[in-house]
Amino acid sequence: MNSFIPWIGGKRLLRKTIVSMFPEDFDRYIEVFGGAGWVLFAKDKHADLEVYNDAEGELVNLFRCVKYHAGEVQKELDNTLNAREFFEDYKQQLGTRGLTDIQRAARYFMLIKTSYGADKRTFGCIKKNLTNSIEYLKDIKERLNNVVIENKDFENLIKVYDRPKALFYLDPPYHGTEKYYNTGFNEKDHERLKECLKAIKGRFILSYNDDEYIRELYKEFNITEIDRRNSLVERYADKDKNYKELIIKNF
Repeated sequence: MNSFIPWIGGKRLLRKTIVSMFPEDFDRYIEVFGGAGWVLFAKDKHADLEVYNDAEGELVNLFRCVKYHAGEVQKELDNTLNAREFFEDYKQQLGTRGLTDIQRAARYFMLIKTSYGADKRTFGCIKKNLTNSIEYLKDIKERLNNVVIENKDFENLIKVYDRPKALFYLDPPYHGTEKYYNTGFNEKDHERLKECLKAIKGRFILSYNDDEYIRELYKEFNITEIDRRNSLVERYADKDKNYKELIIKNF
């Protein structure tokens, strides 16, 4: 199934490739930088224990509210419109106190769905069928029924769930693009992530941009180069449509 939201750096176009690289003998699956969860949603079930995690609190609140209160989120969205006025109001309201978790989830959902490139900053000016998107939340609720949803720092999360038969999928902010995320990820975090993964008992699959810094940082691991289409520049005839990425594994 598809995710219910777009996301900067989302793995919609690479999910099949990533899942095809999964080993067969794992009994717990952990998405450390969950984002839109495209790889999680790529299958009805990856393992007996599935964990979705992200450091973005508003995003995790959205996932939790859809899991436990999808109907209430849908009601909150019933009278919303794909309009600049709604977008600007919701952006301001998320910065204030007094909203319930469900109200926050609905507003955050609308900011993602109606912004340009899911940046949550700029109104997208693009036609959207919000009715279908809102109805789809019922299907997402069912998929998340047995998924543990966490809001932890990646290092703490990995230590909690690491086992010999654990499989971690990681899609951190790409090197040089950290400013597009609200988690404060920086170069020290890239290095901290590498040291953390170096010590785990389980296995990992890691997505990154093809970057000399990343290649050097992970040179002791198995690195595969892949290309994908860059959906954000599809409309521009003079832009390079291909984007190079790396898949890094410890097995």
